[in-house]
Amino acid sequence: MIIDFSLILKSIPYVLSGLPYTLGISLLSFMVGNVFAIILAFMRMSQKPWLKYPARVYISIMRGVPMLVVLFILYFGLPYVGVQIPALLCAFIGFSCVSAAYMAEIFRSSIAAVDKGQWEAARSLGLPQKSIIRRIILPQAMRIAVAPLGNVIIDMVKSSSLAAMITVPDIFQNAKIIGGREYDYMSMYILIALIYWTLSFTLELLQGYLEKRLATY
Repeated sequence: MIIDFSLILKSIPYVLSGLPYTLGISLLSFMVGNVFAIILAFMRMSQKPWLKYPARVYISIMRGVPMLVVLFILYFGLPYVGVQIPALLCAFIGFSCVSAAYMAEIFRSSIAAVDKGQWEAARSLGLPQKSIIRRIILPQAMRIAVAPLGNVIIDMVKSSSLAAMITVPDIFQNAKIIGGREYDYMSMYILIALIYWTLSFTLELLQGYLEKRLATY
């Protein structure tokens, strides 16, 4: 048979032992990337050239360079200049930096979509700029950004499989180990596809719940 179902069932516990790495890299990078992305978004929207242009250059580079290349630079390239970073930390840094560039554009467009009257009304009340952003603009922008941000986190979970290329023991790396040992990569790839689909489907349900919840406010 092309697919060995008994091997799939037997391998599930070992493959899933890498789940904390898969979810940890994805979710932690997403949270850190969100904070960095909001900063980048406001830099990108700034009228000050020394803020605007560095943000534009960073976003362009991070969106234009493949994730795998970023990971290889961090893990295999930096040792050439005397900097050795553990594989897990390389994955965390890489995914945080790249995801921040994509999410910065999401936040920028979401903030720009907030009615300008909201800014003007808040300023007419004498609210300071920080309070306007934190209490009025960002909450509305977050509602707009939920759907595209949901797509980003789903893509990050799937892309976390690239961390296996720098020896991070995630679910994909564990599946590769069993596939090599048993000379049956097809069965392992089917298993890993089902696991990634299950994770993505769960995140889709969460995204839908958040969209409905925020729509009521």
